[in-house]
Amino acid sequence: MPRFAANLTMLFTEYPFLERFERAARSGFSAVEYMFPYQENTDAIARLLADLRLTQALFNLPAGNWGAGDRGIAVDPGRREEFREGVAQAVELARRFSCPKLNCLVGKRMDGVPEGDQRATLVENLRYAAEQLARHNLLLLVEPINTYDIPGFYLSTSAQAVALLDDVGAANAGLQYDVYHMQRMEGNLVHTMERLRSRIGHVQVADAPDRHEPGTGEINFPFVLGALDRLGYDGYVGLEYRPSERTETSFGWIETMGFGRH
Repeated sequence: MPRFAANLTMLFTEYPFLERFERAARSGFSAVEYMFPYQENTDAIARLLADLRLTQALFNLPAGNWGAGDRGIAVDPGRREEFREGVAQAVELARRFSCPKLNCLVGKRMDGVPEGDQRATLVENLRYAAEQLARHNLLLLVEPINTYDIPGFYLSTSAQAVALLDDVGAANAGLQYDVYHMQRMEGNLVHTMERLRSRIGHVQVADAPDRHEPGTGEINFPFVLGALDRLGYDGYVGLEYRPSERTETSFGWIETMGFGRH
C-alpha cells in the first residue's frame, strides 16, 4: 500500500507554513515534503519534525529567484557558483532534517545561449551535486515538468530525464516521477513506470488536467497506485495537488480508493 507524504507547499495553505506540519500530523500523515525551506525558520522546522515525529521525505535544491521567474538555474552557464552554493545549503538542511532525497528543478531553456552550452552546464552541475550528496548518502533527483504549467522547461518528458541521467552517470541520481506532469506530457503512466522502475526515486501525484486531488480528473489512481505496489516501490508518494475544497476535506479519496495515509 502506498505511503503518502503531505506536500506542505500545496496542501494546508489555509494556514501559515509552520502550522501545516501539525495539521499534516493531525490528518494522519507520518511524512511531509515541500518545495523550499530556505526562506523559512529552519530551526523551527527541525523542531516540528522531531516533536511531531514526521519524516521529511523530500525538498528541492534552491531554484534561483522564483518570484522573478526562475524555475531552476542548473542549465545556466553564468550561475555555476550560485548552483554550487545552493547544493551546499540544501545538503546542510537535508542532514539537519534527516531528509534522504533532494530534487533539482533544472530550469527553463535559455534564449541566446547555445543548446550545447546549456547541456554541458547541466551535466556538469548535476555531476557535482550528485558527488556532494553521495558523501552523505543522499539521493539526487531530477524532475520533468509539463510545458503547460512551465513553458520552456528544459526537461518535459521521462525520456529526456533518463537520457540526462545517463549522461550524468551517477549511481545516486534518479528520476522524480510526477504522475500529473507526465500524464499531461506523455500518458502511458503504468507502462512508463514499469519500464523505468529502477530509475524512479520518488513519486508525486495530482489528477489531470486541473491538478486537484485524485478522483477529480482523468487518471485511474487505483490502477496507477496499485501498479506502484506491484512494482515494489516502497518510497513515499507525495501529494502535490491543489485541493478542490478545504485541505482536510480533500482527503476522502484516500479511504474511498482503499488506501491509508501512512
